[in-house]
Amino acid sequence: MTEEKQLKTGTTTVGMLCRDAVVIASEQKATMGYLIESKLAKKVHKLDDHIGMTIAGSVGDAQSMIRLLKAQFKLYKLERGPITVRAAATLMSNILHGNKYFPYLNMFLLAGYDSKPRLYSLDPIGGSSEMDKFYSTGSGSPFVYGVMEDSFRENMSVDEAVRLVLRAIKAAIQRDIASGGKGFLVAVIDKNGYRELSPSELKKYGA
Repeated sequence: MTEEKQLKTGTTTVGMLCRDAVVIASEQKATMGYLIESKLAKKVHKLDDHIGMTIAGSVGDAQSMIRLLKAQFKLYKLERGPITVRAAATLMSNILHGNKYFPYLNMFLLAGYDSKPRLYSLDPIGGSSEMDKFYSTGSGSPFVYGVMEDSFRENMSVDEAVRLVLRAIKAAIQRDIASGGKGFLVAVIDKNGYRELSPSELKKYGA
């Protein structure tokens, strides 16, 4: 992999389980080599009323996956009702594995709420993990993990979780040249569904 390709796929995303919810977040810088392509890149996406996803890696591959999953979830809903988060993760894992010889060049965090909050990390060839309470992807992830390992606690409130993921992403921005941009994207998924925090709400958290 060339240096340019490595820089192009730089980013920082994080997902975290907390009390009765799951929080997913990212910064907003998109790079192409040494060029900052966008300072307002969208890396947190709503897939269904109760499911969201973060993306790290090739933008084109990620957009293709988002379109495919949205369509599949709508079809599933028409036939059987809302898809469970576990079924959504399994479907996504199968899609990625089926394309492993021409892989989606991405790392994904899939999060949602059905009977409880759930969080999955998926690699480019379909490997799926749900064992941990938090995950991070992208070039800034080592710095995120340092903050999360130090400060994460079981059963944190949503407010505490949002503050922690923002602090972790800020730490990554300080050291990772491919992370940054003009702001942050944060979504909370709970029993009421998927909701992205507004810029005014993020300001209250010091974002």
